[in-house]
Amino acid sequence: MLLIYDGPIDVPELLARWYGAEHKSNFGAMVNFVGTVREEGGIEALSFDIYRPVLQSWFDAWQKRLEERGALLAMAHSQGDVPVHTSSFACAIFSPKRRVALEMLDAFVEDFKANAPIWKYDVVNGERLYAKSRSTPMRGSGLLAQNTPGGAR
Repeated sequence: MLLIYDGPIDVPELLARWYGAEHKSNFGAMVNFVGTVREEGGIEALSFDIYRPVLQSWFDAWQKRLEERGALLAMAHSQGDVPVHTSSFACAIFSPKRRVALEMLDAFVEDFKANAPIWKYDVVNGERLYAKSRSTPMRGSGLLAQNTPGGAR
């Protein structure tokens, strides 16, 4: 269950959709996370580019990891502009036991921030500016790599 939205996510509709799809599947827990764009540094929105083939592969690996624990993963992310006070990211983990869902949610969100192929921009005065200071290098990509005496790391 990987969904890509153009613009902000309709969170009430999305959570109801996920709950409706799985509430009879005998999972004991649905744990979710919703990321909301904060008003800070003069931004009026965040804007996102997504490399879908790599995102799908990354998501599929997480889905398999969760299936091994008897759990199911759902995720939604925005592409394009997402105004402040609206949501760009949501995920839910369904699990027979709450502990698995809670533990895996934390691991998933941290890995998402570090490795999902999604690039973030600030929108300030209608201009899209790469948010390098709040971005994380993607493992193996060279994007944001810093030069070190021994070469790129």
